[in-house]
Amino acid sequence: MYRDHTCGELRISDAGKKVTLAGWVQRSRKLGGMTFIDLRDRYGITQLVVEADAPAELVDAANGLGREFVIQAVGTVVERASKNPKMPTGDIEIKLDTIKVLNASLTPPFTIEDNSDGGEDLRAKYRYLDLRRNPLQKALQLRHRICHETREYLDSKGFLEIETPFLINSTPEGARDFVVPSRMNPGTFYALPQSPQTLKQSLMVAGMDRYFQIVKCFRDEDLRADRQPEFTQIDCEMSFVEQEDVLNMFEGMMRHLFKTVLGVDIPNPIPRMSWFDGMDKYGSDKPDIRYGMLLHEVTGQAQGHGFSVFDGSKYVGAIAVPGAAGWSRKQTDELTEWVKRPQVGAAGMVTVRLNEDGSVKSSVDKFFSPEDLLKIAGAAEAKTGDLLLILCGDKRKTQTRLGQLRIELGNRLGLRKPDVFAPLWLTDFPLFEWNDEENKWDALHHPFTAPKPEHLQYYYSDKPEDILKVCANAYDFVLNGTELGGGSIRIHNPKDQERMFQIIGIGKEEAERKFGFLINAFRYGAPPHGGLAFGLDRVCALFGGSDSIRDYIAFPKNNQGKDIMLGAPGIIDQKQLDELQLDLRKPE
Repeated sequence: MYRDHTCGELRISDAGKKVTLAGWVQRSRKLGGMTFIDLRDRYGITQLVVEADAPAELVDAANGLGREFVIQAVGTVVERASKNPKMPTGDIEIKLDTIKVLNASLTPPFTIEDNSDGGEDLRAKYRYLDLRRNPLQKALQLRHRICHETREYLDSKGFLEIETPFLINSTPEGARDFVVPSRMNPGTFYALPQSPQTLKQSLMVAGMDRYFQIVKCFRDEDLRADRQPEFTQIDCEMSFVEQEDVLNMFEGMMRHLFKTVLGVDIPNPIPRMSWFDGMDKYGSDKPDIRYGMLLHEVTGQAQGHGFSVFDGSKYVGAIAVPGAAGWSRKQTDELTEWVKRPQVGAAGMVTVRLNEDGSVKSSVDKFFSPEDLLKIAGAAEAKTGDLLLILCGDKRKTQTRLGQLRIELGNRLGLRKPDVFAPLWLTDFPLFEWNDEENKWDALHHPFTAPKPEHLQYYYSDKPEDILKVCANAYDFVLNGTELGGGSIRIHNPKDQERMFQIIGIGKEEAERKFGFLINAFRYGAPPHGGLAFGLDRVCALFGGSDSIRDYIAFPKNNQGKDIMLGAPGIIDQKQLDELQLDLRKPE
């Protein structure tokens, strides 16, 4: 055997044992005539020692070791004279008899330490070295634990883990597809699934009753810290269920994960909020409910005073920042510039200070008396010492901007603590949204989401005002301002599915080409069914207290969708193009 113990295993109770370890040299140092070596594997670090009076060949071998050499070490466990309470193995060391170099190493391009000196691109190029670092190893161990406990829970509830194919047909699910040319069928293409949506519904028609899969999904869209072109879902579906059944089942799963993985108890039951309340109070369809500073509409109090910016707006909204009346002009000007950034898009911001001495001061004093400003402050539930921040414009756009401002304030004030968990179910979404660019209705989620049963009268109406009233039988699981999962009760009869395609502008021929198999399946006794999918990468990141999912993925892509280590995407040779009967044109 190369080893009989790991580098994180031995304790003072093992003193006197003859052991064999194997691993990587973290560091080596000489003190007096002695040589100390920190040996590392994924289980921990153990200190090795070569005594001053050791045989010359052993001393030479120890002194010849470099960082990241792979070695085998044989020796005796002894109590350390100078213990290290920060290491689990810090009470002992191994007095060496022999060292064998299993493989030498070049000098690494960056330090393999918790806090590395390597930049992000450099570490991405040498990802196999970056993954030796303790934080990333812990991140992947956390991911494994979450996957394991997910399977344990779902298996205990009667779910079957069933794989679905990656090479499927293209379906409209909100993003661009990644496509794969078919050599055997020239001129045709597979698409990589954005989700197994139609396949898991087909499994429900097939009578599988309860399905799950921890599955790769693919979306060709702009990237950021919490988004990758390939990502992993905990994908689930159930038959003979209503919304309440699904929420109870997966609320139980999240409670199980929090308890078994983190040792944390989350609220029981988890609070629920409608999409409309989320937008009106938080300016978000994924509200962070860990702190206050809610949005308040002050349109009635703000209009009619000769300030054309407010008077010409459909909506005026405000946030009261507790205790911030004393902020400097520089601070409020900087916030005003922040909301004007293209990512937010506000034209400007009005401030009102409710000073501790009882005076009221605003950036638009010439239009408003102190009494007028106090009425606005009262509508926003502001108190003495607070700073009022006001935006205006189109209602939903302004609420979204105020929601972005609220999150920024939460970050600046230290209110978004990663070790505080505030889960939430968001329900009652609109089923449709109007697409101004294409002059048509879009499904807000996906075209297999069922309308709420009580809204079927509006669903079958041709009046735009009625279509806007239709709410989806859908739900999102939100944690700390991040959507961790979402799903819905599905359409399960052909008539309702055909009506959905009609509303969003998918003609019968296109629907038959893309979804004919599913519509036809519904004609053979499809059960009522529904489900949801959790984003595994996001679950891992939030459990690990991180804003980025990349550390929880073994080989992630960068913001340009590239794998720097593999050099992907890359160019294929002409022979492959000829086999696929493809011609390339040069990018413009």
